[in-house]
Amino acid sequence: MPGMLSEKPWKPQLVVRLLAALFAGLLLGALVVQGYRSQIGDKSTADRVFLFVLGVLSFHGVGLVLVHVFVREHGTTWREAFGFGEPRLGRALFLAVLVAIMIMPIALSLRELSARFLSRFEVTPQPQEAVRVMQEATSPAELAVYGLFAILIAPFVEELIFRGVLYPTLKQNGYRRLALWGTSFFFAVTHANLAALLPLTVLAVILTFLYETTNNLAAPIVTHSLFNAVNYGFMIWQKLHPVL
Repeated sequence: MPGMLSEKPWKPQLVVRLLAALFAGLLLGALVVQGYRSQIGDKSTADRVFLFVLGVLSFHGVGLVLVHVFVREHGTTWREAFGFGEPRLGRALFLAVLVAIMIMPIALSLRELSARFLSRFEVTPQPQEAVRVMQEATSPAELAVYGLFAILIAPFVEELIFRGVLYPTLKQNGYRRLALWGTSFFFAVTHANLAALLPLTVLAVILTFLYETTNNLAAPIVTHSLFNAVNYGFMIWQKLHPVL
């Protein structure tokens, strides 16, 4: 895919190790969460927040640490590795906001299309696990914690991994189509939701083009963050104005 994305020094063997460590952390976190839930339960607000934070740390927290180690192992800096020090930051952020505005109706349409398709096979569309947890929140503090994750933590860490590391690694090793479509589909699959599979794949493709266009990972991070913020705001509005 043509673009202005700079070459990255990523070594495939270290990328594989990064992925293996990420999924090991995710698996361990899932086991700990399930064990805690089976022993104590998650009926109180404190228990639900604790389990949620534990789940976040097992992937996103571990991912942030692993990416930092990964960058250091390649003898580079975050600014160089992900383009955070690129000139024309204003242009990159402007494009990020513009893309976020444009992508919302597309995502909503694809979500509706996916729901109709699943209903044909008598499959009831279910919300993503993170969305379900937020919908069941009962206190402002709980919603604040979930909002912090959805709007700030998840976009930052997920963009580092999928667009910042995986995409350029595959592209630079001669797998351009796999880099674009494979990482985009993988991004969608990791959210473990059939109804969101198509919208999230398309979102990931657009975020990849945005990264290529700006050479600054801050652009897809901001778009991803705004996308999540709009969805989070809509969920809050639904909680305040339930359909009778």
